[in-house]
Amino acid sequence: MGGTPVPAGIGLRQPHYAALIETSPALGFVEVHAENFFADGGAALAVLRQARERFPVSLHGVGLALGSAAGIDPWHLDRLARLAGHIAPVRVSDHACFARAVREVGGPVLHANDLLPIAFTPASLDILVRNVTQVQERLRRPIAVENLSAYLSFADDSIPEAVFLTELVRRSGCRLLLDVNNLMVNAVNRGEADPIASCCAFVDALPSGAIDEIHLAGYTDVVDGEGVARIAIAIDDHGSRVRPPVWRVYEHALRRLGPVPTLIEWDTDVPALDVLLAEAAQADRIAAAVRATEQVAP
Repeated sequence: MGGTPVPAGIGLRQPHYAALIETSPALGFVEVHAENFFADGGAALAVLRQARERFPVSLHGVGLALGSAAGIDPWHLDRLARLAGHIAPVRVSDHACFARAVREVGGPVLHANDLLPIAFTPASLDILVRNVTQVQERLRRPIAVENLSAYLSFADDSIPEAVFLTELVRRSGCRLLLDVNNLMVNAVNRGEADPIASCCAFVDALPSGAIDEIHLAGYTDVVDGEGVARIAIAIDDHGSRVRPPVWRVYEHALRRLGPVPTLIEWDTDVPALDVLLAEAAQADRIAAAVRATEQVAP
């Protein structure tokens, strides 16, 4: 496919503020959780502005709750629009999840401090399309919606997730953020016989021209109990290096989708900056190898 790979990016995290600004390593972009910079002024926003002078910035949200039947929080959306106006990000993204709900009609809206999975049904799709459209109209730009790592599913799920996201793109005009680690976590937890093949099939079912960013991260295996009571689950904790199977799916995604800006996500047990830069360099090497093989292919 055409296009030149953009160097991978990393998350801009507090332990690395000074080093990133002082050294300005060769990154394609840095990404921040938008909600951490909603305050008016302050040291955090000042650092983000300094970073923006050196790198493109991607705003990644965790609080819009795009799949919530209770709708979008107006204050949250106003703050996001204000931040985007200050920073001029290269991308704005959030998750295909819900977090806002009401216990009873007319009651207060409750907000869960989590990214809760949505049902893959026509009704859920209608809600997601409505909310994504509202956000895009307020921001005056498309946003990228990320596939979620989920630890449960709904009995009335009736639309395959990749088809669901494809229809979201068609109806709302949004973009997609493909989290490869989330695909792997879900495949492992479903007990897929071949998780890599399952993830690659998911990638193949997406609209190739709609992917604005790829996320790569590490996950943790947790085992509880013994014998017939033994439970093993993969936890999407963003606290370790990218696993080899995730790298393999990433390579497939680049062959299928072409060059896509890629982020190394690391949010817990944040390591030294050199470790993050090494992971980003690995993503760059894979992207370069994919491009090289495409250029020599008949």
